[in-house]
Amino acid sequence: MSKPLRADAQRNREALIAAAREIFAAEGTQVPFEDVARRAGVGAGTLYRHFPSREALVAAVFHAEVSALRDRVTHLAATLPADRALSTFLHEMVDHMYAQRGLGRTFLAVAEHDSDAFTDDGAALERAVAALLRQGAEAGVLRADVSAGTVMLALHGISTASVRSERREESDGVVRLIVDGLRSV
Repeated sequence: MSKPLRADAQRNREALIAAAREIFAAEGTQVPFEDVARRAGVGAGTLYRHFPSREALVAAVFHAEVSALRDRVTHLAATLPADRALSTFLHEMVDHMYAQRGLGRTFLAVAEHDSDAFTDDGAALERAVAALLRQGAEAGVLRADVSAGTVMLALHGISTASVRSERREESDGVVRLIVDGLRSV
């Protein structure tokens, strides 16, 4: 286990991830590495110290995105009935996917070359969704026979569609179908 970063090093790391997220969303990953450092307000050496490769930086951006989504699932599960929490989360995911289409393209491109690149983070999000589904099943508002993997696969389909089409309204329709199909009768 590595020791915690000093406060200034942590700020630099966070600034680099935020800058990379903006650049990747707008331009993809094939921008000069130095552009990320410049946008973050740090030197290239600082960038390379934190992220020795482009892949490491993309993975850090993905990790930050998934961590925020996982935290959102957890928050919704704690504050809303499970069926409403699931519906809210899925609709917010669709909003996020369409608002961050450039970032989605970046992640899909990386995943096409390295299918295991985001496995751990994806699994963490799936576990949070599984906990929400269990909560709903225990409360009697969601079916117990549908796995989180099924829900995540549907989200993956919407995500893939979101970066390749303008079918935003249809994506909301898919979410309504998923949620209606998951409600216990």
